[in-house]
Amino acid sequence: MSSILHRDPKTVVPDLIDWFEEPFLTLRPYLGHAIKVEDYTEDGRYVLRAELAGIDPEKELEVWAGAGYLTIRAMRPGKVEDKHRTEFRYGPFHRTVELPPGVDTDDATAGYVNGILTIKFGFKGERQEAMTRVQVATDGK
Repeated sequence: MSSILHRDPKTVVPDLIDWFEEPFLTLRPYLGHAIKVEDYTEDGRYVLRAELAGIDPEKELEVWAGAGYLTIRAMRPGKVEDKHRTEFRYGPFHRTVELPPGVDTDDATAGYVNGILTIKFGFKGERQEAMTRVQVATDGK
């Protein structure tokens, strides 16, 4: 009989970090991002969704966009009690994401529903393909 082991590809020693997560909590931002995101293009707009459950967006959320980057800062109030186990994270959360070329940060809208922050950006002018093949000339041709 075989069993499936959970492995976190972002860490070298995931089991060790899981065993001692509380003492290594300050290292966690370097091992993985506290805010999980997904992004895609829909109806000609760039969409980024961030998972931020348990916050009051009016008081505990800041979103900044410019210079090719999007920064999300959030604070989840609360504290960890020593008498029980919790996998919830409390305190400050931070994530900076590079925006794709052509995104217009002046044309941005954001909404927060059911713990999901959704930010939508328009594109400046016509959107260009991310990659263009360049022909390479060789000697004699």
